[in-house]
Amino acid sequence: MKFRPLVFGVGLMAVLTLAACGGPGGGSADGERAAVPVDARNRPAPSATQSADEEGHKDTAKAQISTFALDVDTASYGYARRTLQEGRWPAPAEIRPEEWVNAFRQDYAQPPGDGFAVHVDGAKLPSGDGAVMRVGLQTRATDTAQRRPANLTFVVDVSGSMAEPGRLDLVKSALNKLLDQLAPGDQVSIVAFSDEATVLASMTPLTAREELRGAVDELAVDGGTNLESGMVAGYEEASKAFRTAATNRVILLSDGLANQGSTEWQDILDRVKEHAAKRVTLLTVGVGRDYGDELMEQLADNGDGMAVYVSSPEEADKIFTTQLPATIELRARDAKAQVVFNPSVVESYQLVGYDNRMLSTEEFRDDSRDGGEIGPGHSVTALYALKLKPGAKGQLAQATVRWQDPDTRAASEESTSLRASDLAGSVWSEAPVRLQVDVVVAAFAGYLRDKKAFGLDLSTLGEHASRLATDSEDPMVAELATLIEKARSVG
Repeated sequence: MKFRPLVFGVGLMAVLTLAACGGPGGGSADGERAAVPVDARNRPAPSATQSADEEGHKDTAKAQISTFALDVDTASYGYARRTLQEGRWPAPAEIRPEEWVNAFRQDYAQPPGDGFAVHVDGAKLPSGDGAVMRVGLQTRATDTAQRRPANLTFVVDVSGSMAEPGRLDLVKSALNKLLDQLAPGDQVSIVAFSDEATVLASMTPLTAREELRGAVDELAVDGGTNLESGMVAGYEEASKAFRTAATNRVILLSDGLANQGSTEWQDILDRVKEHAAKRVTLLTVGVGRDYGDELMEQLADNGDGMAVYVSSPEEADKIFTTQLPATIELRARDAKAQVVFNPSVVESYQLVGYDNRMLSTEEFRDDSRDGGEIGPGHSVTALYALKLKPGAKGQLAQATVRWQDPDTRAASEESTSLRASDLAGSVWSEAPVRLQVDVVVAAFAGYLRDKKAFGLDLSTLGEHASRLATDSEDPMVAELATLIEKARSVG
């Protein structure tokens, strides 16, 4: 998905008081980061942002339609989790609520084909006229043995900052484990970069695993961080070995703290876009205590890929031995969602997060406009805070997802609707457990951004998280409860 500049100062409707950017500070990285200039050409059209009051909620009489590009990044949650575990408050600008929600497991049914299943549900909030609506989009998982072959080019940061424990050592361990998971038809190349880039292994079949392991063993810390050089060399390798019948992907492993090479990052972002248009996509994998969050996210967005963050061997194993082999392929290109609200039922609404994914109404069916790239078995969740009209009855909203086939670029759509009577009577006692988890996750992210979270404090959020950890038997929800308690001690 192409880069869209971050939109700051967008909050939720007053009835829910959920989170705009700003608020408590601290926790930003100390390392030197390359500035990423905003390209005004990529700003959303005015109709995507107008008609919102200063709290950020939109009056359905003026803005009936909400449109955004899909996103499966999770780096914001991964990095904030590490920051909290170390006793630091995350930087508010690095909190993207949609990435927090999308980091958690959902229970949406998968579609029978290669498109999307669309799920919409919701529940009423204690405020009386307030409600939360969830739009869940799900793709079908792929059996690793049945997927198409892959060309993977690993671009590995070996600069001095990667010497910190939990950076290069974590990367090398993960790469060796991944080599065991890939199929014989796959091919791998490895590029290392510090002051300059070095090709340690040109595109090599997995039948020569020992040669690739030797290249991994050569990775050693040295010099500065010329990320531009590494990206250029990586894409050159991927282009030279491009296979039409394969999935072609560059995977950047770095702390994102670039301090050498070009600082005109629009140039490298444009280059990444060009390769994405030629079906070479990008995955950014972030590591390290100090992490260049903004740069890594924007590289992934421009490269039609996703951004993840790992801070432990367990997380690296999950990414490289389970998720990556199963999600190498794409299910959908330029995927977008559009929700049309019924103004006779919904007085106003606010999309939680997706601040830099907003699209104008017209861009939804404009297939020349970028959306998000979604792999097999991925779920995408969007939460809306709603203010209902008194005695609301009838259809509340209709949600539609539009995407293009990864190979043919043929466009398809899938829709479903939600009636006011379908809303659960109480979010905390009648809503599905997974919806309750999503609300707690989004509220916690909102609290960390500006200490506003569905009108709840950390103590109450912690109580809900602890209860839901038992109800869901999900270790991630149990970890969430621990993180909320940690935030209470830090804040």
